[in-house]
Amino acid sequence: MTLLPHLHAALFDNSTVALPKLACVAGEPSGDLLAAPVLSALHQIPDMSGLEIYGIGGPRMQAEGLRSDWPMETLSVRGYVEAIKQLPAILKLRGELLASLLGDDRPDVFLGVDAPDFNLGVELALREAGIPTLHLVSPSIWAWRAGRIHKIKQAVERMLCIFPFETEIYERAGVAATYVGHPLASDIPQEPNMQGARVKLVNLLNLRSDVLDGIVIAVLPGSRASEIELIAPVFFKAMAALAQRIQGQQLHFLIPVATPRLRLPLEALLAKTQEYYPNLNIHLVDGQADMVLEAADVVLIASGTATLQAALWKKPMVISYKVPWLTGQIMKRQGYLPYVGLPNILCGEFVVPELLQDNATPSKLADALLEWLNNPSKVAQLKSRFAEMHETLRRPTGLLVAQAVAQTITASQNRVST
Repeated sequence: MTLLPHLHAALFDNSTVALPKLACVAGEPSGDLLAAPVLSALHQIPDMSGLEIYGIGGPRMQAEGLRSDWPMETLSVRGYVEAIKQLPAILKLRGELLASLLGDDRPDVFLGVDAPDFNLGVELALREAGIPTLHLVSPSIWAWRAGRIHKIKQAVERMLCIFPFETEIYERAGVAATYVGHPLASDIPQEPNMQGARVKLVNLLNLRSDVLDGIVIAVLPGSRASEIELIAPVFFKAMAALAQRIQGQQLHFLIPVATPRLRLPLEALLAKTQEYYPNLNIHLVDGQADMVLEAADVVLIASGTATLQAALWKKPMVISYKVPWLTGQIMKRQGYLPYVGLPNILCGEFVVPELLQDNATPSKLADALLEWLNNPSKVAQLKSRFAEMHETLRRPTGLLVAQAVAQTITASQNRVST
């Protein structure tokens, strides 16, 4: 008889059956790509059975169980000028998110994925309210705006670093940090199969079989509308310039379309280009960036996470970027490194060319691409360098981040129960 009251209490005591809750915010496609393996790994941890995941994320995170309550596209902006235009929508979203997370949807832990200008402010408010905060992908404090580390110390309980040299910076500043590697290094094989990727693309796109033996140029103009507006027109002109320099050879340009909403502006640029250069072989590919990169001889690419993707596929590349003049001036004054591309940053030197702002002209881009095509020995040296980088970045990233999240959730629930 004495057992019955205890059994009744156990059945109806909410603290014993509370399901773990994770709030997660990724602000752009690269964050969606980084976070999806983490959510997948969380489902494999026994203590995380029934984990509720909600916040903001893209299709990959949603496929792993995230309930995205706001569109990720609202946060997908880069640069000061662009952010100012989007500021009212961003502030509205932030207010709604914080009201939710500090109210009925209070999580056991918050995981911010990149997007530091948005996530650090959210993390600061949540940590002040007693909610543990983790942040995946360190802001580039080693490249520019080093002063942000003071805000990070207030906002972030633990920084999860994807590059090995970052943990020392945080430990010196008194911020807990863990190196988790980069998930792309585990997803991308050490040895690309260029010919196999070309066969797949020929079948996928119904391309002529001469793609198999021709020169394939991967062109990645970015994943944001602002990037397509500013850099894509120059890239299309660079393709035409390169074709004029390489006559008598089969030349194929493949452009992965990062998101469906970017297809329309890219189709417009393609139509305009082919009015003047009808013999250019340019193909838009929905997604499939990895397959296109694996198939390529050389890559023309906008600065960003995709440059690391290209490096892991061991590809010679030309990095370029354009931002509005004012954004460029602000970034230039706050920068500490002579390079902006991740392959150069990780190697500590210019291993691939960067043509930015006024230097990003069609002629210079075409010349830089041709330089790679004409120097196979230089390409071989670069591939060896990228192979070393690949090995350094290869870790079970998704599992390591998932374990950090699970440990923080368990500690948070234990604090509440006591």
